[in-house]
Amino acid sequence: MIQLTQGGAYLVNGTDIVADTPEAASQIQAKTGITISKEEAAKNTMAYGILQEHNTSGNMDKLKIRFDKLTSHDITFVGIIQTARASGLQKFPMPYVLTNCHNSLCAVGGTINEDDHMFGLTCAKKYGGVYVPPHQAVIHQFAREMLAGGGKMILGSDSHTRYGALGTMA
Repeated sequence: MIQLTQGGAYLVNGTDIVADTPEAASQIQAKTGITISKEEAAKNTMAYGILQEHNTSGNMDKLKIRFDKLTSHDITFVGIIQTARASGLQKFPMPYVLTNCHNSLCAVGGTINEDDHMFGLTCAKKYGGVYVPPHQAVIHQFAREMLAGGGKMILGSDSHTRYGALGTMA
C-alpha cells in the first residue's frame, strides 16, 4: 500500500517511515529508544554522506566540493573550455565527457555546428577528455550508463543533469 505524506519523512531502522509531524520525535524515540534532532537525523542521509565525502574544506557549513566527473554537451562545452583555457587550463583535472547531442541537427549538408564538434574533439585530445561523437549518445543517457555510480558526484553543465535514483549527486 502506498501512503502519501505532505512534507518530509524519516526512515527509521531502514524499514519504517515516520512523517515529519509534531509527533515524529516521540514516534522515533519509541521505535529506537533514542532522541534525535532533525539536524542530527539529516547527517544520516545519503545526500549528507555524499557531500561529506566530497567536501574538501573540512567544514560542512562551508562546503568546497570536489566532483568525481564532469560532463557537458555541445551547446555548453565551447564556452566552458574557452573560459578554462583563458584561466590557464593545462589538463582536465578529472574525467570530462564532451557529448555532441544538442547541436547535432540532421540537416542536408551536415550541421552548422560542426566547428563546435571539432573544437570538442581537439580539446578532448589536448586536455585529456572523453569525446562522444555526434549521433552516438545523449548526455543524460551516457552519464547514467557510463558515469553515475553509488556515492559519486557529477557536475554537468546542463540545466537538468540528475542521477539521484542511481545514488549519484549531480
